[in-house]
Amino acid sequence: MDKAFSPADIESRLYAQWESSGCFAPSGAGPAYSIVIPPPNVTGTLHMGHAFQDTIMDALIRYHRMSGFDTLWQPGTDHAGIATQMVVERQLNAAGSSRLELGREEFVRRVWAWKEQSGGTIARQLRRLGASVDWTRDRFTMDAGLSEAVTEVFVRLHDEGLIYRGKRLVNWDPVLKTALSDLEVAAQEESGSLWHLRYPLADGSGHLVVATTRPETLFGDAAVAVHPDDERYRHLVGRELVLPLAERRIPVIADTYVDPAFGSGCVKITPAHDFNDYEVGQRHGLALLNVMTPDAALNDAVPAPYRGLDRAVARQRVIEDLTARGLLERVDAHKSMVPRGDRSNAVLEPLLTDQWFVRIQPLATPAIRAVEDGRIRFVPDQWTAVYYEWMRNIKDWCISRQLWWGHRIPAWYDPQGRYYVARSESEARALHGIDPAVPLRQDEDVLDTWFSSALWPFSTQGWPQATPALAKYYPTSVLVTGFDIIFFWVARMIMMGLKFTGEVPFREVYVHGLIRDHDGQKMSKSKGNVIDPLDVVDGIGLADLLAKRTTGLMQPQMKPVIEKATRKQFPQGIAAYGTDALRLCFASLATQSRDLRFDMSRVENYRNFCNKLWNAARYVLMNVEGQPLTAEGAERSLADRWIETRLARALQKIAQGFADYRIDAVCAALYEFTWHEFCDWYLELSKAVLQSEEATEAQKRGTRLTLLRVLETLLRALHPLAPFISEEIWLRAAPLAGAGGSTVMHAPYPTPASVPVDAVAEAEMTWVMNFILGVRQIRGEMDIAPSRKLDVLLQNAASEDLDRFARHRAYLVRLAGIGEARPLTPGEPAPISAVALLGAMEILVPMAGLIDPAAEIERLERRQRKAQGDLEKLEAKLGNADFARNAPADVVAKDRHRVAELTLEIGQLTAQSARVRAMLGGG
Repeated sequence: MDKAFSPADIESRLYAQWESSGCFAPSGAGPAYSIVIPPPNVTGTLHMGHAFQDTIMDALIRYHRMSGFDTLWQPGTDHAGIATQMVVERQLNAAGSSRLELGREEFVRRVWAWKEQSGGTIARQLRRLGASVDWTRDRFTMDAGLSEAVTEVFVRLHDEGLIYRGKRLVNWDPVLKTALSDLEVAAQEESGSLWHLRYPLADGSGHLVVATTRPETLFGDAAVAVHPDDERYRHLVGRELVLPLAERRIPVIADTYVDPAFGSGCVKITPAHDFNDYEVGQRHGLALLNVMTPDAALNDAVPAPYRGLDRAVARQRVIEDLTARGLLERVDAHKSMVPRGDRSNAVLEPLLTDQWFVRIQPLATPAIRAVEDGRIRFVPDQWTAVYYEWMRNIKDWCISRQLWWGHRIPAWYDPQGRYYVARSESEARALHGIDPAVPLRQDEDVLDTWFSSALWPFSTQGWPQATPALAKYYPTSVLVTGFDIIFFWVARMIMMGLKFTGEVPFREVYVHGLIRDHDGQKMSKSKGNVIDPLDVVDGIGLADLLAKRTTGLMQPQMKPVIEKATRKQFPQGIAAYGTDALRLCFASLATQSRDLRFDMSRVENYRNFCNKLWNAARYVLMNVEGQPLTAEGAERSLADRWIETRLARALQKIAQGFADYRIDAVCAALYEFTWHEFCDWYLELSKAVLQSEEATEAQKRGTRLTLLRVLETLLRALHPLAPFISEEIWLRAAPLAGAGGSTVMHAPYPTPASVPVDAVAEAEMTWVMNFILGVRQIRGEMDIAPSRKLDVLLQNAASEDLDRFARHRAYLVRLAGIGEARPLTPGEPAPISAVALLGAMEILVPMAGLIDPAAEIERLERRQRKAQGDLEKLEAKLGNADFARNAPADVVAKDRHRVAELTLEIGQLTAQSARVRAMLGGG
């Protein structure tokens, strides 16, 4: 093995070998275990959230593949209608052209060409991150097969009356010129104004004051509403007002929607430009008066002076004219929630348009029932309530988008405006008897991207055909997703899966938190805190990092701020840490928290972990290569039996962690065992045998076999989280250990039952380790050189202590660095000594000529204060009646046992401190 671990030298080589050998394909044997990747936008790049999520999925897939399951991790990408069309349109605009100039057919051809050119970025990134997806099954939401599924679903839903076309109020993006669903609206609080306008009564007897944040829409007012119980206005209900600037009469109506305490208690009702007003209008039969164009300018339905004015300009003109007529009562500063498009950031306009909708309630009811009866389980369970809340208040889904890139709606119109939904134009003609001479025109709109995404678990497996893949891998086993798309995607997949397959699309939904920066802030380009996962893997210089973070900013004025923050956080750029270190960092972050803070120091820690494992493997291989490794006649030492027991304990935690979707617990168990037990303890303990002239060849062979077996087992256990380093070392260690196979990913995952457990050895070794730690603590606190041998005396030693000391003296000499050692005889006065406690026994290190007695007194008092503090906290806890009554019995018993230990320790420390003082004459 090379002296140093170099990820760059092994990662691409190993991945290419895996992929070319078909290692990621389903085995065809064992129970099915399948996951569909949440399809990223084909034109995008993977961010830290993707890399985190993909690490979790890959860990689950690799774990189950090694555990004998027939695993499929289904890859693919999403056509991302709005996002992709925006990118290509910006390119055309930069070249002095536009999609309208090109025409639909040529524009779509350009998008496909750009997709082919740029769409492979994500696949390359996934490979660099070690994702073991089955690339032979890679899918794209606009593939022919998936497009067929989309059309089939649309036609069937329409035939059942679950898709309909209607003139409804929608969220309209005036920049993208398309409708958006409620979930694509990013509402944010913004400062603005609240204008109080005077609406004159038609009989000239006065006026009502109406408060509004949108005076430019008053031309669409159909009424003014008051609360039916508001005594101030009850007598005016049914009277008429003159609409300012329009000179049109509108009624005063009563509706409980009105909040009498807001403003004047009078609300203008504009049914065609406000969602709440639309509902009020429906209840009262009010006219729908659309006064906006798709560009958010006033249309020809308004008085001539205002026609064609942009809404912002129109607002100013309306206010000026109302002021001139004495119809502006006052203006207040006001904060309100402003709806913006999540892609364009444009202020959205409620607009009355013809759109296609899914009648959602008949689909939602079975989807709710599937979670209620346990067919689908959310992990953590807290997300179940969130799912219910949204599903029980769900509204019809607007699925049409005024775009050119996407799945075109399968509806054709005749010259009279009648439409026919079918799988093709020829089918539409055949079904409805339309003569070939009658021209038909296909609907211009495309479907919401989330419509095709909702079919992803079954469309990727060949539906609507009854394919073997669909029968084998659907329903999928688990969906891994962030909580931010439970409504966009998860709920819709459940509804569509149940509707078209009769089965849930997945058995479990593992909802993870979102990756934030080290300060807990959302990662965004505008904040300059975005980190490309591959920059962590491969490294990036400061100049390139600054360029990446400041190029293409929406707000160029932020460039100096971003540069300053970047220089502060990464003064030398980002070092190359390798894929395994990043994956282990992500695994450690996979708690059940909503917000997960990413810190580069954590990645650095796991790079150190990889280096430590690499060096440990070099030590093991150097000691076993070329040596006899037959098990017959080999003698296993205490340390050998102990490390195998600790490995079994770690495997128990790992198995439970995978079962509970606690990948952080899996990572913690692997880290603790590898770093602290295997490397820090066992490797050092093995040297006491391998480098001893007194050890027999059978004992040395037992230790070599254990070193090799434990390392090989550990590499298999580590593989789901750190695939590259585990593979590279395993390929060298496995043949020596008698393990067959060309890759660790096809080796069996180790189970707790596969490793022997020796509880007696575990207890015995705990005594040895505590002895060593006690002496090391004295050495460290008293600043005694590691090379100096320490004589020790044993006080209050039980016969079991003396037996253990005799049996394991070799370990104690090597790891604690002790010289002469003996028990104090009864009545023998103890010399002035530093003391370490091991149960009732005291380990004394005589201080004469070795340490400063005054410093030893200070050390003892420091330990005594800490023990006293711990004791007082525990006693207060146990004295709390609620704790004693509600805590589990084993927890209470454990705390009481600890109180007894601390009491004994304080007594021993007090006595030792008193002895040192008396011997020094300090009283």
